[in-house]
Amino acid sequence: MWPLNTTEPLRRTALNRVFAAVYTCAIFGLLYHHVQIIHSRTPLVSLSLLLSDTVLAFMWATMQVFRMRPIRRKEFPENLLKVMKPSEFPALDVFVCTADPYKEPPINVVNTALSVVAFDYPTDKLSVYVSDDGGSAATLFAFVEAAKFARHWLPFCRKNNVLETNPDAYFSLNHAACCPETQQIEMMYRNMKVRVADVVNTGKVSDEYITSDQEREAFNKWTDNFSRYDHPTVIQVLIDNGKDEDTTGHFLPNLIYVSREKSKSCPSHFKAGALNAMLRVSATMTNAPIVLTLDCDTSSNDPQTPLRVLCYVSNPVTRSNLSFVQFPQRFRGLSSNDIYAAEFRRLFFVNLLGFDGLKGATYVGTGTFFCRRALFGSPSNLISPEIPELHPNYAVDKPIQSPSILSLAHHVASCNYENRTNWGSKMGFRYGSLTEDYYTGYRLHCEGWRSIYCMPDRPAFYGDAPITLFDFINQYKRWAIGGLQMAFARYSPFTVGTKTIGLMGLAYGHYAIWPIWCIPTLVYALIPQLALLKGVSIFPKVSEPWFLLYVFMFLGAYGQDFIEFVLEGGTFGKWWNDQRMWMIMGPSCFLFGSFEYLLKSLGISAFGFNVTSKVLDNDQSKRYELEMFDFGVPSPMFVPLAMAAIINLFSFFLGLLKMVGGSDKEGLVLQMLIAGFIMVNCWPIYEAMVLRSDACPSYYYCSNSCLDSLYISFSHFLSNDIKATLNSSHFQIFMTTVCILISFFLVTTEREGDSTLI
Repeated sequence: MWPLNTTEPLRRTALNRVFAAVYTCAIFGLLYHHVQIIHSRTPLVSLSLLLSDTVLAFMWATMQVFRMRPIRRKEFPENLLKVMKPSEFPALDVFVCTADPYKEPPINVVNTALSVVAFDYPTDKLSVYVSDDGGSAATLFAFVEAAKFARHWLPFCRKNNVLETNPDAYFSLNHAACCPETQQIEMMYRNMKVRVADVVNTGKVSDEYITSDQEREAFNKWTDNFSRYDHPTVIQVLIDNGKDEDTTGHFLPNLIYVSREKSKSCPSHFKAGALNAMLRVSATMTNAPIVLTLDCDTSSNDPQTPLRVLCYVSNPVTRSNLSFVQFPQRFRGLSSNDIYAAEFRRLFFVNLLGFDGLKGATYVGTGTFFCRRALFGSPSNLISPEIPELHPNYAVDKPIQSPSILSLAHHVASCNYENRTNWGSKMGFRYGSLTEDYYTGYRLHCEGWRSIYCMPDRPAFYGDAPITLFDFINQYKRWAIGGLQMAFARYSPFTVGTKTIGLMGLAYGHYAIWPIWCIPTLVYALIPQLALLKGVSIFPKVSEPWFLLYVFMFLGAYGQDFIEFVLEGGTFGKWWNDQRMWMIMGPSCFLFGSFEYLLKSLGISAFGFNVTSKVLDNDQSKRYELEMFDFGVPSPMFVPLAMAAIINLFSFFLGLLKMVGGSDKEGLVLQMLIAGFIMVNCWPIYEAMVLRSDACPSYYYCSNSCLDSLYISFSHFLSNDIKATLNSSHFQIFMTTVCILISFFLVTTEREGDSTLI
């Protein structure tokens, strides 16, 4: 028997469990200490520290679920052909999603589609669907050009055993110097890129670029009344596997452009709605049992990736209740130390291994191969769709361009089709959270499905990482809102999740409560420092045993995190930037995401889906390569960051003067260490405020700096003039809260940069 895959538990599991037991005892000791001294400090300070440490303890406890049984898998695609023939491979439908031609350049989407069209897979079993949720003629034009280029690109990839089947990535490696054939193919690609860029820049497809009546008929659908928010369904078959051949006479995979109907009177459900429309359209045209979902920038880096999936789908041991196979997101062009922690190493290289040891990886939105059947009810209870043509076992017996097929495809892509159906609730990709991927994976696991995490040595896919701080925290703010939507939903992981999937419910809950990280980060960034300004000790002295407990808990948590990070291939520099970004996210995207969720839950505003920009600016790229923080655009989310940075700077140096002057040296040590640690992490912010003029428009920082400086001076004056510590502490925290609320008011009344709501 030829093995198709193996599973191996990680050796550090036993040590993780021992450390968890010891650290749990330390947590209970710390909480007991808080309760013991709650009356010896200002009540507001005591309760704030108790709340913060309780939140930290809860987040740490849910994090331990990932460390209980992490596993690593290995596939053997070379054995696949020994157990089945290529003619027996299941068909594969690929969904590539895009929503905005200005934030997600069409040429990048084209590169993604071309990379998967070149999969090492039978072409008669491969179909690629492009979902254009922005309804852009420029995107359609880009794929008309891509269809022509594919006739040359696929034979070239087969002949030269190309692994980087993304044309832009391939030619960036300077392969063109190899031979005249490569130079010719690159010239074709560059010319296509110029034409697409011209159409995007002008905003229209000129007659000189239209080469057939079929193309003219397609582009005539973009009338004066056609807008991205209100337009009819557009479905265009660009390559028909039954008709179109490449330059060597081989048939090409299907390539279909889809822009579902949009209406301002109908909810779009954002990306989940687009995926469900693609699921229905593809069912009417090809109905492949395997579905791959990709973001517009997630291109293939290994043509044999589908074969790795078949190592699980074809295995009788794993296929019975298998819902999806998830590949990690990898990113090209990261800075040497990953300055924004955009690699998500903890998520993809640590936590998902723990997920996989429970019931499988969570769905992360891209690089995911679904079994179509899993999207139609539980393993034991199939939910039949409204019409038989959408059933996961339905066999399509007509050509994809037949009038009846195209008519039905247009019908199921209409904006009103889902009314009074189970789509989004019991079938397809689930609605109810801005993080539709996370929510869909969670619901599938609750229904009894399992998943698999596949992390081969050669990255299966590569994407583009954000290169500005604003893009990074804006993306995390959307994830924060989506997590809170799920935490307080009917199917909350803390209630339904723990009941149906046990520990895995807590693992999902860990991500759902990410936003509450803002509580301990704000408390520890402000309260110890404000007390330090007045020389008031709120932590144990160095000579007291409780001091050692604080030191152990800090070093233990950070030490374990660092060891895991390095064992999974990280470096100290990447780990340092990763922990700094978590400190930055607390008072910025997590804080504002929590406020925004609260306001929208009260009906004050509506939820929107912000598309992360994939456009690369040359100046921003240079700063990113030099690992200089680029704040992108002015945003009120940066104000609490600047405020915390200034307060920690003032408090550290004023505290140092107090200690030199003979104040309570032992009692202020922990507060000095906290202020110093935060101050070191805030160096990029100090650099942006003082040493650089290119980081971000300065008026945000200047106004905030003046406010902070006046506030600190005023609070320090009060501590000398008014001896009642209670009153001055309340006043300081009140002023800090006012600053944050003013910042949040700005972020809710201004459009942040050029963010677009889809």
